[in-house]
Amino acid sequence: MHDKERDLISAFMRGQMSRRSLIKRLGLMGATAASAGTLYNLMSTNALAADFDWKKHSGKGVKLLLNKHPYTDAMIANLDNFKQLTGMDVTYDVFPEDVYFDKVTAALSSGSSEYDAFMTGAYMTWTYGPAGWIVDHNEWINDPSKTNPNYNWSDMLDGVRKSCAWNGVPGGALGSDDAKQWCIPWGYEQNNLTFNAGMLEKAGVGVPSNLDELIEAAAKVQAANDGIYGIGVRGSRSWATIHPGFLSAYANFGEMDLSNDGGKLSAAMNTAGSKAFHAKWVKMIQDSGAADWSTHTWYQVGTDLGAGKSAMIFDADILGYFMNGGDNAMAGKLAYAPFAANPEAQAPTPNIWIWSLAMSKFSKDLDATWYFMQWASGPEHGLFGATQMDFVNPVRKSVWESMDFRDRLNKSYPGYVEMHDVSAPGASIKFTAQPLFFDLTTEWAAMLQRMVAKEIPVDEGLDQLADSMDSQLSEAGLR
Repeated sequence: MHDKERDLISAFMRGQMSRRSLIKRLGLMGATAASAGTLYNLMSTNALAADFDWKKHSGKGVKLLLNKHPYTDAMIANLDNFKQLTGMDVTYDVFPEDVYFDKVTAALSSGSSEYDAFMTGAYMTWTYGPAGWIVDHNEWINDPSKTNPNYNWSDMLDGVRKSCAWNGVPGGALGSDDAKQWCIPWGYEQNNLTFNAGMLEKAGVGVPSNLDELIEAAAKVQAANDGIYGIGVRGSRSWATIHPGFLSAYANFGEMDLSNDGGKLSAAMNTAGSKAFHAKWVKMIQDSGAADWSTHTWYQVGTDLGAGKSAMIFDADILGYFMNGGDNAMAGKLAYAPFAANPEAQAPTPNIWIWSLAMSKFSKDLDATWYFMQWASGPEHGLFGATQMDFVNPVRKSVWESMDFRDRLNKSYPGYVEMHDVSAPGASIKFTAQPLFFDLTTEWAAMLQRMVAKEIPVDEGLDQLADSMDSQLSEAGLR
């Protein structure tokens, strides 16, 4: 690297110029955007090494179990910097999501030491943690001899960080003072609206801001645009149908999945408020949802929007992000908005999915593995992924404060930054942490299917669901 290039990047790292100015001035010196990014990463790596003994585990290696995902792509693209920083080697296996979690469960339940760390959702740690398969990462976070001084744990978005910590007591509040940090947040998903601006304009409707407006807008836009349906939400018989838009809206009305009376849990979805919400949600799907709604997963919800088959989705914001690019027919035609289903709510309160990293308790070298963990979840890699790859949404406040990142989003994803900023303060996991999570939420999704299919009235269906859940909670000693 020439001295003039080094000086420019140093000025950028000190906050004395924008990334756009940096790239422009490096370009005048003959550097391409890609080479400029490489130079920046190199200097960031060197800066990291000045404050911490990153070479302590040089010569060692870690093996990762990873889900196929853009977050994974961003990490792999930046691995050479980790290897240079630490002298460590990294190997990994990557599997598609339809088999990935089975791979994780098989490795952990067998006590295999093949993998040192892996990707996980926070919900999964409600099983892995109490089973003794993963570690409490607080032990490493709070040890200055093992964690670099610039890691800045408090830089993590509060609701995201707390949602990855649980004390292991069924019904215990996430992020409580006695909680164990079962996983480290990496990237997350809020649930808000992504919409086809042209379709809404043709129907003469504005962007809906609450559930009643969404139901009305979905019906109107469907009627005004031939061959499309109004609103995409998930509908398959899976826990994953409950956690995105559905629970985000449900929680915004103050409704709960379970009530907690002194540590005794019971079903809470048969309240009057819950029944009123379910009735509206069911009608929305019946009137303006996909004809094959009951088969819709993340994939179908997203691809229909990207192909122009639906006008809106109430689902993960990053799903809308990916549908607005690539070779999707609607690329460049989508926009984003925060969504508070309850007209009396002051702001959105989205339930979130958090892709996280966790160390296997069966790793042969946890301290070395933690070096990878803190690098991968650190602010430097977060900024690399956000500005040079598709690492959305980052979990660090400092990355969201980056004007380069914000400008990149504002340029091609109208409304995305505002949507995130408005929703982030209320974004957290809204479910009650307990060991029957997957069974109960899957049953909830199955009952939702029956109600949409008009096999059972909403009120009766929710009463039956609550009775069934209470029986399961009693059998498990939780009620």
